[in-house]
Amino acid sequence: MADVEPNKHNFSKSRTQSSGGMVENKDLEKRKLSQKRKTLPVQLSMGGHLSPWPTYTSGQTILYKRKPCSEECRKRTNSWQQQPPNIAKPRYLEQLENHLRKELLLLDLGTDSSEELRLQPYREIFEFFIEDFKTYKPLLSSIKNAYEVMLAYQREKIRSLEPLKAKIVTMNEDCNERILAMRAEERYEISMLKKEKMNLLKLIDKKNEEKISLQSEVNKLRKSLAEEYLRYLTERDARKILIGDLNELRYQREDMSLAQSPGVWGEDPVKLTLALKMTRQDLTRIQMELNTMKANFGDVVPRRDFEKQEKTNMELQDKLECLRADYEEVRKEHEMLLQLHMSTLKERDQFYSELQDIQRISTPRPDWNKCENIIAGGPERWLMLAEGKNSDQLVEVLLEEIGIGLLRERDFFPGLGYGESVPSFLHCDATVENKKPTKKEVVNLLGDAWKERLAEEQKEPFPDFFLNFLERRFGINDAMAWAYTIFEYIKLFRSNEIMSQFYAVLTGKKMESIYINYKETESHLLKEMANADTQNEGLISMEQFNTILRSTFPLKKEEQIQELMEAAGWGPESTSTEEFNYRLLFTEDEEGQSEPFVQKLWEQYENEKEAYLQELRLELGMDLIEEVTLLKMRGALLAIDPSMDKQTLSAYLGQAFQIPVAELPLEDEEKLEEISIPLQTAFEQLQMADTKRVGPREPEIAS
Repeated sequence: MADVEPNKHNFSKSRTQSSGGMVENKDLEKRKLSQKRKTLPVQLSMGGHLSPWPTYTSGQTILYKRKPCSEECRKRTNSWQQQPPNIAKPRYLEQLENHLRKELLLLDLGTDSSEELRLQPYREIFEFFIEDFKTYKPLLSSIKNAYEVMLAYQREKIRSLEPLKAKIVTMNEDCNERILAMRAEERYEISMLKKEKMNLLKLIDKKNEEKISLQSEVNKLRKSLAEEYLRYLTERDARKILIGDLNELRYQREDMSLAQSPGVWGEDPVKLTLALKMTRQDLTRIQMELNTMKANFGDVVPRRDFEKQEKTNMELQDKLECLRADYEEVRKEHEMLLQLHMSTLKERDQFYSELQDIQRISTPRPDWNKCENIIAGGPERWLMLAEGKNSDQLVEVLLEEIGIGLLRERDFFPGLGYGESVPSFLHCDATVENKKPTKKEVVNLLGDAWKERLAEEQKEPFPDFFLNFLERRFGINDAMAWAYTIFEYIKLFRSNEIMSQFYAVLTGKKMESIYINYKETESHLLKEMANADTQNEGLISMEQFNTILRSTFPLKKEEQIQELMEAAGWGPESTSTEEFNYRLLFTEDEEGQSEPFVQKLWEQYENEKEAYLQELRLELGMDLIEEVTLLKMRGALLAIDPSMDKQTLSAYLGQAFQIPVAELPLEDEEKLEEISIPLQTAFEQLQMADTKRVGPREPEIAS
């Protein structure tokens, strides 16, 4: 082979040349190709004709890429291995393959080899074909020239697009700078608006204080005015009494003066006339004063009558206010009753229309006893499957039975390919065999997979672990067939606990930490019961069981504890000292179904998780906003769960926003305010994880 191997130094020089230099050295390359052609003689057979060897080895190529789990590839390999040993490749083909392999190996050893250089060995091989096969030389040359022209055109096209790429990068940087500037301006405007809001709130508080002060001053003035009014009334009444007393004293004095002067009739008439005149003047003056008093105080009533009337008026005013309040309340109730009546009428009409539709399209209630003779196992198995299930659940059971029958009829599954939507453990484009296991075998296999997953330390992604587990269990050749078979089974049996949980984790709908933490809780509960079983007989009393439940689940309500007690066998006739076998609570049947106690524990976990997320929705105001910031989510979590530690808080925030815990800026509120995602996305991420309450709603106050 030494005479066939080309000069490595010359080839390394030709690779370092640019595409333009290759065109200029075309004559030199032709001379080299002619020399190489001389060193690579054509190997002919069968009387000058080309060897028919490739027709017998059509399944083998120079560089064969084997795809995993391809049945067709195995068949081709087996057929190639079964070829007669006496048929060999032509020597010229072997020389071309060795030459191409060496050239490609030299290019791979160089770190700076470009795609243009990697095409050079293939050009040389093609030139050998053109020079050696004279008959096809025009056609092959035209093909080669067409490809060279197209490659040159593509290189020119790429070179012309390079400035456009740089321009796009520059425009991208400019747009990013503009976006950052706009965001900074928006943050500044928001801060200014917040300051203005605070100033307006302070001004409103000040105005409210002034209003309260003025109201108190008005009340004081009203009180002083009432006191002055009472004082003036008292003074007026006292003046009237005083005037009456003065008139009485004057009349008494006149009577006494008349009685003490016996000689009044003997006085001088002039004097009497003057006295009469003065008396008449006094009478006129008094008459005028009396008229004035009547004019001024003719409409004035006595104080006692005024106070009596005022008291009556106040009582009537109070009655009127009460009647008005009662009327307003009755009016509101009347309006509410009218609205309720209207809504009731609408609901009645709606229900009536729904009733008409249901009566029109409804079908008779199915007779589930007809399934006894169809389901495998007869009436006994159907009674066991249908026990305690409603119509919807019975439909699921019937669909599962029908589906398992259809699965057993299928012998192969078509491969789903290598698309992005296809899970990694199903990457295969060939047809795989249906292993047709029983339901019990699938449940046992999933149980072994969970045990191995819980025992491993270096945890890989769950789909990759599942495929590796099947390879370790059944071998590389059968692993893909078992992966397709188990996936179809767990996708069908949704009513089975272990299958539905495994399917949710395998497809990424739930995180595996939910199942792991749940199993740890079961183990901890079983350990506490075993510690209470001092005699190691497997028996504890109901009172001990109640105490263990309360200590293990301090956040559960009284009715939840009671539900768990009833699921464990606590009845109305049971006593607190009655003992039971606690180990039976954690057993499973052959199909992986748990006991009622474990099912109730899982049901309460799901309900508590949903209630916790609903409380978080209400705290965030999910109906009012569409996006949530990291700062607001942190505040809402601490508001509904004040006892949450920093590590758990970081885990929940990282899960909701899909940010590593180490990269969360928990102490920088500005950065927390900048990070935001759609609210619905955050809740979907929290729904996938093991999200639960850490402590009570309000922290306990230490006494």
